[in-house]
Amino acid sequence: MGKTIGLRKRLALSLASKLYAQQVERHELHTLFWECTLRCNLNCRHCGSDCRTEAAIKDMPAADFFRLLDTQITPHVDPHRLLIILSGGEVLVRRDLEEIGLGLYRREYPWGMVTNGLALTPARFERLLQAGLHTITVSLDGFAEEHNYLRRNEQSFEAAWRAARMVAAEKSIASDIVTCVNGHSLPRLAEFRDMLIDAGIRSWRLFSIFPVGRAAEDPSLQLTDEQFTQLMEFIQQTRREGEIAVSYGCEGFLGGYEGNVRDHFYQCRAGVSIASIRVDGSISGCTSIRSNFHQGNIYRDNFWDVWQNRFEKFRNRDWAHKGKCASCKWFKYCLGNGMHLYDDQENLLICHYNRLVR
Repeated sequence: MGKTIGLRKRLALSLASKLYAQQVERHELHTLFWECTLRCNLNCRHCGSDCRTEAAIKDMPAADFFRLLDTQITPHVDPHRLLIILSGGEVLVRRDLEEIGLGLYRREYPWGMVTNGLALTPARFERLLQAGLHTITVSLDGFAEEHNYLRRNEQSFEAAWRAARMVAAEKSIASDIVTCVNGHSLPRLAEFRDMLIDAGIRSWRLFSIFPVGRAAEDPSLQLTDEQFTQLMEFIQQTRREGEIAVSYGCEGFLGGYEGNVRDHFYQCRAGVSIASIRVDGSISGCTSIRSNFHQGNIYRDNFWDVWQNRFEKFRNRDWAHKGKCASCKWFKYCLGNGMHLYDDQENLLICHYNRLVR
């Protein structure tokens, strides 16, 4: 499989590309990330944002975000169809998180959060549920040795594992586990999967670490091409077995693995159906994308005008048809990979397809 793409899959990819073009044309906003803080209670080796306990940029006041929501977004959308995700940093460092959640709930927006689980106690989880929590993602990067190595905190695994089981047991909300895979955790991934299944965890997303932020300083966190292909084989086999809903993350065109390791074909939805508000007010496609792709700022621009009339580089990817992509016959399906994988000079950092060894 790997790099080989059969005729039937090519036809399916062509259809998916046409549907994606229609989505680009409509650019209906379905998910809004709010990077509500850059503070974090961990100091992870692979952090793409280089978050710290005391961030250089202060948290955005909740009043500023709600003013934006009430005046520039709510008049144009059905709140029930727009998911708002609170991200960081670590969102649980915000003492007003429950108030924010309740404010979103009262405005009838479904909302969710991403957490490392370190501060997610049963009492706080209950308060978040009462504030209308709709979905939650917990980061868990393997067994204690592998997880604590990445997180650089000896208490991190126990806290994250406790949080993962706690949220999985709560059937009223959607939840999943996210695992960043590296060479340390890959050999035990099947064993780790079985532990998740035994704990009743229903949904699991796997990512490979990309070289941005602190991760760029540690090459050992990157999978080799052989390991990356092994990861695709593992996901494919686990999906066939059907005991846990597993998928590879949202990035990267994966050749013959397309349709086999995710529930959908690869598409970068940043700036198409996904937007983000950064902690400093910058408007972007998702919080992982570099600042040179920012489209405006809520403190000087109207968000809805920006969403409707900018995002050109997100929605027309002709500019990415350069370098290795210029001669790639699969560009029409990939469009140059995810926007978060371009550096400050708009050069592509990683081609997932080229990492497949067979």
